[in-house]
Amino acid sequence: MHRKVTPYLFLAPHLLFFIVFLVVPVFYGIYISLHNWNYLTEPEFVGLENYQRLLWMPRSIEFQEFWNAFGNTLFFVVLTVPLLIVIPLMLALGVNTDVRGRNWFRSIFFIPTMFSVATIVLIWVWILDTNAGVVNYYLDQAIPWLSNTPWVWVSLVVITVWWTVGTNMILFLAGLQDIPDHLYEAAWIDGANAWQRFVHVTLPGLSGPFTFITIMTTVASFNVFGQPHMATQGGPGTETEVLMMLIRKTAFSDFQMGSASAMALIMAVFLLVISYIQFRFHTRTDSR
Repeated sequence: MHRKVTPYLFLAPHLLFFIVFLVVPVFYGIYISLHNWNYLTEPEFVGLENYQRLLWMPRSIEFQEFWNAFGNTLFFVVLTVPLLIVIPLMLALGVNTDVRGRNWFRSIFFIPTMFSVATIVLIWVWILDTNAGVVNYYLDQAIPWLSNTPWVWVSLVVITVWWTVGTNMILFLAGLQDIPDHLYEAAWIDGANAWQRFVHVTLPGLSGPFTFITIMTTVASFNVFGQPHMATQGGPGTETEVLMMLIRKTAFSDFQMGSASAMALIMAVFLLVISYIQFRFHTRTDSR
């Protein structure tokens, strides 16, 4: 009896937080998405009307705002995810060698991840300021990094990559240190050059970290909020307004909780599908 109960006692604290902070909000969000609710009145049941306006009514304002924000979010994901995989991998390969000062480089690359998004954005807003920014001073130009396209996207990508690249570098570094040295020695004895050792030893050895980093980076990029909210306020116009900004505005400025919950759930379903496709792609590649 004691042995049967003990595992559940270890699981209980996490299970409690999982239910309170994930399961309950999800089901409450589904409930709210089927109602019209503005905080002041009782929720009015409307069935799938909120989803219908977002998915099948092109002339509705909700439809246009939602798909504009969805497109902006997807564009941000396409721009950042490849960079947040390739650059950390290159950095991890660099600091995994016996180069002098490698611990110093590891710290330098990882330090930005320790700051909050507010701190990071304020630093870059100062650096990229059109009139008084350091970048424009040395370029001797007046580039509107935070107010005009395409510069706003360049700025958001640079801010995000600089801020988060250290986390993925550490994950890749841990994966590299788990690859047995005798595999590299066997490849070297067989005459493999550096590129062939990278392709046939390093990349297969990093398959696990690759899957995890790709999925988690994609999910994190879809949830982007702080960078565009503070750096561009979604501008110019709504060209950098992402889904999380629109959901917040709809819920807490327009007081349309039902529509905001429907947006969040559509985004969650899309993320689940994307994550499943990425997981299946990586596991199928590994099995070959």
